[in-house]
Order: sequence, then C-alpha cells, then structure tokens
Amino acid sequence: MKRTELATMLPDLLPRLRSFAMRLTANRHDADELVQRACLCALERAHQLRAGTSPVSWVFSIIHSIWLNELRRRNHRDRLLLEWSHAAAETVADPRAASETRVAVGQILAAVERLPASQRSALLLVSIDGLSYRQAAAALDVPVGTIMSRISRARKAIRVALDASGTAHARLARPAAE
Repeated sequence: MKRTELATMLPDLLPRLRSFAMRLTANRHDADELVQRACLCALERAHQLRAGTSPVSWVFSIIHSIWLNELRRRNHRDRLLLEWSHAAAETVADPRAASETRVAVGQILAAVERLPASQRSALLLVSIDGLSYRQAAAALDVPVGTIMSRISRARKAIRVALDASGTAHARLARPAAE
C-alpha cells in the first residue's frame, strides 16, 4: 500500500484507534501519544503492508505492539486497564437498579483488569472494538485459534469472578460473522 493511500484512510480510523488506545492505557494523554506514534509508524512502514492484509488490523497491531513495548519499558504489565462508560447506568430510571448496575459494571471492569494482558487484548479487540476473530488475530499476530482460546478463557475467568461476587453473568459481545 502506498503511503498516500494509508494517509487518506487514517483520519477515518482515528476514533476507533483512540478508543482502543484509551482502553489499553486508561489515560487520555498516553492514548493520544500512542495513537500518534502508531500513525507515524504506520505511515513510515506503509510499504510493508501486504496485499490482502487489512489496514485496520495492521494499524491496531501497531498500537498493540507499541503499547506492549511501552509496558516492558515501564515494567508494569498490570497497568493495562479498561475504561468503560458508566453513562448507561446513569440513565436508568430506578435509582436502586442504577446503583446495582454501577456495582455490576465495576465488578466486570475489575474482572477484566485482572485478566492476563494477552486475554484482555483479544477480548477488547473482539468484544469492544468489534473486530472479527480473524482481524484480531492479524492485529495481535497470532493464529485465529489462539484468539478463540484467549477469549474463551477470558470469558470463563470473568464468569468465575462474577459468580464469586454474586453478580449475574454479563454477556460479552460476540464478533460479527464474516
């Protein structure tokens, strides 16, 4: 792919890239820097994007790789966090239900934060960012079966955590059929 073609595509991808970066970093400044670094890297290496490879998956993989490298430098793998909007809980008419929803969301977030980084990344890409298993596999540079097993293990770990806390099971989004 030519650099100019990728440069034309990137502005439309920025909201998705920033959203993913925010969930990885849990910090607006770090997310913005991560997206900027990934876009620069993608533009510099546009010639490496092979025909048949999704540019979206490729840029997500760059963000993921840069973030993992940053974590290694910081030596804090446990810092991957998920930022989840509580806006839905605020719109519930029943205050008690809203409170219960906030508690449940908090427990889900805590369970997701405790996942190993590999499971958390796979789950975020598929369940939150809406990538297919194949796209997530390309983004993380692993086989599709690895993505499937990581997501399965992540969902099981979240169910176990929610069972232990007495919270009803959350249905994590499944990828769209390809």
